[in-house]
Amino acid sequence: MTGLVLALGSSYAQVSKSIQFREEVFNFGSVEETGGPVTHEFVFTNVSGRPVKILSVQPSCGCTIPSWSKEPIAAGKVGMIQARFDPKGRPGYFTKTLTVTADSEQAPIVLQIKGQVTTGKTTVATDFPSAKGNWKLKASVFNMGTVYKKEATIKEFPVVNGGTKAITVEHVTAPAYITVEVLPSTLLPGTKGVVKVSYNAKQNYRYGFQSDNVEIHTDDDQQPVKSFSVNATLEDYFAPLSPDDLIKAPQLKLNVTALDFGRLTAGATAVREVPFTNSGKKELVIKAVQGNCVCVQASATKTTLKAGETSTVKITFTPQDRPATQQKAITIYSNDPQNPVQRVTFSVYVVNQ
Repeated sequence: MTGLVLALGSSYAQVSKSIQFREEVFNFGSVEETGGPVTHEFVFTNVSGRPVKILSVQPSCGCTIPSWSKEPIAAGKVGMIQARFDPKGRPGYFTKTLTVTADSEQAPIVLQIKGQVTTGKTTVATDFPSAKGNWKLKASVFNMGTVYKKEATIKEFPVVNGGTKAITVEHVTAPAYITVEVLPSTLLPGTKGVVKVSYNAKQNYRYGFQSDNVEIHTDDDQQPVKSFSVNATLEDYFAPLSPDDLIKAPQLKLNVTALDFGRLTAGATAVREVPFTNSGKKELVIKAVQGNCVCVQASATKTTLKAGETSTVKITFTPQDRPATQQKAITIYSNDPQNPVQRVTFSVYVVNQ
């Protein structure tokens, strides 16, 4: 079985187009284990033209209890989903999800809460579990989150000298769009500092999730060269537009968010062509198309579309050594100012030969 091609006549729409959350990820920060449950409200707006009802909210753990607006939310009105997390018996870092199903969405929306449960007996070992030589950090990866292509995004990551000698930074090697600075440049034994990372996405032509390597050269006798990954999701920034400008803007039109590839024999390749249309009045530009796995390759047949033009995105899935049901996705980045990031998910069942 060499390949399977299917052209779909319908178009595909952005995930979560009917309800828009103010945030989909919330970090509680430090949570005391004996301090009792903590809560956060995810507020959303119904941006569709009809009432929307939340059908269910499924937590990923029994430690997280959800509650939500049970009545239909009228167009233009706001609703709420509350996450209640109980830290008792769960010391250390946590990340939990809430899977939201609404009657207006074909694909669920996944909300996330995270944080660090502390026991009141903090030590370098518990608060800084990752080691790079005598440096102790909270994580071995510098996660910048979503970085927009405007002014540089800056984040600081704490670091502790867990050794018995002072450690001085000598120099840093990094891509041109990433600047790394350690403050102070010399860390005395037992003292804390920060690794300050600045990411200028305008200098990086890529889009979507990106991972770069940086090296911090020190005189640490245990590990002088400390290598880190800097992870970021790159997106264009769009300033607010007037109603007249929005009417004239390009618009990437998709009507379906989920595909079923059916059954696929291991070692074979499945191919789908997904149509999309520029339903706006200005030229639509596809900046990038990205799969969420090395097993997924995707590209647009035509990347510049005039008003009313249609093109396709070709999706190629190669299962390699991935058996049973697979859930994958592609993300499309465009100059549509209202929905610049849109996603198509697909499932496939891989059958061993």
